[in-house]
Amino acid sequence: MLEDYARFVLDDAEISRELKQIRHELTEALAEVLPQAVAHRDTPGDVGTTIKAPGELRRADLGEVVIANGKRLGEAFRAIEEYSKIDRPEVAARIEKLRYAFYEVEKRLSASLAAGDRFAGVRLYVLITEAVCRIPWLVAARAAIAGGADCLQLREKNLDGGDFLNRAKILATECRAANCLLIINDRPDIAMLSGADGVHVGQGDLPAAEVRKMVGPRMVVGVSTHSVEQARQAERDGADYVGIGPVFSSGTKPRDFRVGLEGAVAVARAVRIPAVAIAGITHANVDDVWATGVQAVAVTAAVLDTEDVQAATKALKDRLTLARKGHGCPVSP
Repeated sequence: MLEDYARFVLDDAEISRELKQIRHELTEALAEVLPQAVAHRDTPGDVGTTIKAPGELRRADLGEVVIANGKRLGEAFRAIEEYSKIDRPEVAARIEKLRYAFYEVEKRLSASLAAGDRFAGVRLYVLITEAVCRIPWLVAARAAIAGGADCLQLREKNLDGGDFLNRAKILATECRAANCLLIINDRPDIAMLSGADGVHVGQGDLPAAEVRKMVGPRMVVGVSTHSVEQARQAERDGADYVGIGPVFSSGTKPRDFRVGLEGAVAVARAVRIPAVAIAGITHANVDDVWATGVQAVAVTAAVLDTEDVQAATKALKDRLTLARKGHGCPVSP
């Protein structure tokens, strides 16, 4: 069951290969025992066949199937290992190794289920950085929310921890009242303390798998990626979405490389979790970006480096809404 999930749902060759190897080694370890077990099977006389736990015949979703079968396999490994210790200690030792190997795979499978529905409705994602704003940062943030931003990210690289936390708490209150997600850049501790909805990390920050351990399954975790390989790793590590970029050159965060529209297409097709295109996105090129298949676009200067942040945000959101309906995007004002 788990191998099928890794193969057909995650499309993850590495996890599929590891599960297949565990399955083959298990078969080899039990080559002499399995025929005996089958011969001693007595379904009509088994008192356990009539014992059913509440809800045993129902699974709410694919995640419950994966979790249930992971637990069953772990329990089976433990039972085989313990009973083998009686007269087949060499088998018990092999099963113990397989059990520990499976635990590592199970952890990665569980991480793939962390992505919830909280990010599903995000289309326009605005990064709030005071240095880019023409008006006070909080006024700009409120205007972006009023203009239709689905998610804000507080990104302040130069603030000390106390000031960053204070701003995060203020913005978390604003976003919560407006039903807009708030993501904190780089700092899972600030995200948790402020009551934000999630945290975003880059390739040089804490690994997403470690961040997921810190923030738990309910908080949104995003990861900046620059390739299909990095995006797939972020998905395996439990990210809820990946940022893919830089799509275009950006004055906000200059880079000496670009993934381009082709890179956005590749990542959007390669992962199951949402891909968010970022860097250099404007009213003039958002049509081309949306056509790559990404779920959302992330902008900074396109809305913050204006006198009327609300109008700029609304114009972009309207374009995305029309594009989703298949009507194309109007010419920007």
